[in-house]
Amino acid sequence: MGTVTDYLETLTGPNRETLTRVVAIARELAPEAVEGMSYAMPALLIDGKGLLSALETKKHLAIYPFSGQVLPQLADELEGFDWAAGTLRFSADHPVPDGLVRRIVELRLAEIEAKTRRR
Repeated sequence: MGTVTDYLETLTGPNRETLTRVVAIARELAPEAVEGMSYAMPALLIDGKGLLSALETKKHLAIYPFSGQVLPQLADELEGFDWAAGTLRFSADHPVPDGLVRRIVELRLAEIEAKTRRR
């Protein structure tokens, strides 16, 4: 058990279910991801780089793809959500569709892989 698992266990109800689903999709696409911290948030990491964090705040739930490039590429699909370059905000009542979570994770994975190949 790592920091993401520990964090999710602190949540309750629909918020926990919603964020657990987001993390499960990321794990499915990146089974090699390990749990750790990135920018002081519990996160899934690939090669030490943040892949994704999914958190509950006082006002909303949020996905952080640790990139300012991923969400802008999906702007057309983010209509109806509150978002900025590095954060997608949503609620358990208005969750991010699984397909959109998949595209976010796939784009971030591609970024990490491209950076790794350049080394």
